Amino acid sequence: MFQKIFAGKKVWLSGGTGFKGSWLAEWLYLMGAKVSIFSLPPPTDPALFYQLGLTSRVDWQEGDIRDAGAVSKSLLFCQPDFVFHLAAQPLVRLSYTEPVETYQTNVLGTIHVLEALRQLEKPCAAVMVTTDKCYENREWLHGYREEDPLGGHDPYSSSKAACEIAISSWRRSFFQNHSVKIASARAGNVIGGGDWATDRIVPDCIRALKDSSTITVRNKTATRPWQHVLEPLSGYLLLAAKLTRESFPSGTLDSAFNFGPHLSANRTVADVVSEALKHWPGEWIDQSDPNAPHEAGKLNLTTEKAFHLLGWQPRWDFQTAVQKTVEWYRATHEGGDPAELTQRQIKEYLSKK
Repeated sequence: MFQKIFAGKKVWLSGGTGFKGSWLAEWLYLMGAKVSIFSLPPPTDPALFYQLGLTSRVDWQEGDIRDAGAVSKSLLFCQPDFVFHLAAQPLVRLSYTEPVETYQTNVLGTIHVLEALRQLEKPCAAVMVTTDKCYENREWLHGYREEDPLGGHDPYSSSKAACEIAISSWRRSFFQNHSVKIASARAGNVIGGGDWATDRIVPDCIRALKDSSTITVRNKTATRPWQHVLEPLSGYLLLAAKLTRESFPSGTLDSAFNFGPHLSANRTVADVVSEALKHWPGEWIDQSDPNAPHEAGKLNLTTEKAFHLLGWQPRWDFQTAVQKTVEWYRATHEGGDPAELTQRQIKEYLSKK
């Protein structure tokens, strides 16, 4: 899909030791890209980054996105052809206990990358990753479009809305006649092998299944646009590739894009758990807490813009996304090689028409 575009090119990737970042680094490496990662050590144990053995295949510089000088030094030393900014504090519930750190990481961290890109004197396509939760959630049944109002009840969601506002401001203020082209990507609720974060339903399920214990579900009726991690990553890669075009109308490709699944994948948490148990049998119980911190009830995205301007659309349906996810975890639990499984699923995804 992207082999000729990324082969031999320099890619600077922030947050490359996280779940999505590790999948993206693996995919870029398979395409022959020269990947430079700027990131803190993996936030979980186990960590997909180590499971994939990426330390021996990419250039990893340990650094904090909140350190503007370190960000600039790393990015400018790399002289990238492509930038993917994924570094973030990504957890809603953690943002309630660490709101300042969440804003420092998500908002100022993004601005630090934008400021470093201002100093880059060569053509570069930069994709700044935010989230589907950047929209002011009205608990609508219909999907959010890129032009809908931004906002957020919790510190995480509001910080990502602030990121989008900053990206738009910097793009219009400093990158109109710049060799660097900048777009933002909004996706969320990704699932896939190797996510070990706390307070996420699939990792919580897997930890319980590995221990032969009952899965506890805190918000069974919450509805999300569930998608396999390869779906938004394919969107990020395609968006970056399209940004390398010599010319396009301002505000079209260098803008915000939603990447989400088909509407049929807008399912409840209970649906996700039930589907997962088809591939790794177990039990779950409802432990909803009426006094728990607020989390959105309904959330889904409209992706017509990505379809019409990029030619992007999701490839795996809800059932396939859950199946591939659970297969990865169960196979590695039974001794399978994480890198081989990850590479195989990337190839399976690319072969799906």
